[in-house]
Amino acid sequence: MRTEVKVFGSLIPFFAVMTVVYAYFTDLGEWVGIIGLLLTMFFTAFITFYLYMTGRKTDSRPEDDLQGEIADAAGDYGHFAPYSWWPLWLGLSISVTALGLAVGWWLLICAAPFLMVAILGWTYEFFRGEKAV
Repeated sequence: MRTEVKVFGSLIPFFAVMTVVYAYFTDLGEWVGIIGLLLTMFFTAFITFYLYMTGRKTDSRPEDDLQGEIADAAGDYGHFAPYSWWPLWLGLSISVTALGLAVGWWLLICAAPFLMVAILGWTYEFFRGEKAV
């Protein structure tokens, strides 16, 4: 986590300086850009703080060891659903929902139930049946 903290931590002063430069060159006339850059700086600070606090509580990873080998990172990385159809239906329903925002509200209303079913299906995929762990 140390590398991520350094990367995000170095972005905080960058966004602060860019906010000042942007405000100077626009003569404080464009508030949307100034506020956007300030929020980017604050959100980067939030991410840096989260990674710092998380890194203090967890053991160091093989990526943080300068003398680490590739084999040190071997092992399981989590549980993934190899034969799940839910991401397909979720992607299709999200695209139809986004199309509904552009084309008309009637399409959004028609796509919303499919979107909810796809979200619930993907969330509760492993809660029942033979694949439940």
